[in-house]
Amino acid sequence: MAEQNLTGPAVRQARVQSGLTLRALAADIGVSVGTMSAIENGKVALTIDRLHQIARRLDVSPGHLVSPPPARQSDTLGATPTSDWRRFSDLDLDPALRAAVEVFTDVGYHGATMRLVATAADSSVAGIYHYHRSKQHLLVTLMTQTMADIEWRVLAADAEGERPAERFALMVEALALCHAVRRDLAFITATEMRSLEEPDRSVILDARRRLQARLDDAAVAAAADGSFASPDPRGTARVVATMCMALPYWFSTAGPKTPAEVAHDYADHALAMMLVQPR
Repeated sequence: MAEQNLTGPAVRQARVQSGLTLRALAADIGVSVGTMSAIENGKVALTIDRLHQIARRLDVSPGHLVSPPPARQSDTLGATPTSDWRRFSDLDLDPALRAAVEVFTDVGYHGATMRLVATAADSSVAGIYHYHRSKQHLLVTLMTQTMADIEWRVLAADAEGERPAERFALMVEALALCHAVRRDLAFITATEMRSLEEPDRSVILDARRRLQARLDDAAVAAAADGSFASPDPRGTARVVATMCMALPYWFSTAGPKTPAEVAHDYADHALAMMLVQPR
């Protein structure tokens, strides 16, 4: 039977946009997680029958998986720093780290094993250990990259604003956008803090405190210049940050709004919570 090559990235893009995990899609089409991972990594060619089976499950046309349209900027997972904090591209994650994201999201850090990660990466356990000395090292690396990505984007957004209220709104937009676009990584970072060991736990906590302090300072300054009427701008800023961090619990790219639209909404909600005053 004829085979379709070079469809792996298209399958992954369609799966992510559908909100399915690697494990869920593998189970639905009756293959192992390792085989599904190999398909997405372009290591296993798809038969025509398998291509149609995956397309039906993801509710896309087979042609979409062979020649997919360019990904919407807001829906692309992963990132490297650019001058535009709203623009996202893939983070530099090796196959083991990408597999760890899938496994940690699916079963949690404590439910994960290096064997599960190896299977998802279509590798041997020894192959994973060659690059990552432990499961903890995988978690630390993912959280460090995620927080670094969030931090530079929030700082870049802050630099765009002229007045404190504008700075606050832009930072909220950036924070919400990161948690929507990088949903799985943000979910891991939010839920697995207690799994981090020292000294790495303190490093990640310090990064979170820096972001919160920047939001707090902008909110307090906006209240001082009369832009915000909230009686507790610092406390409200913390509620807003928590609201953004909760996005991965419900947001799906299969929903009616894009990450960019949701981020704009969150910035508007944040201003309303601060009782923004007309100028």
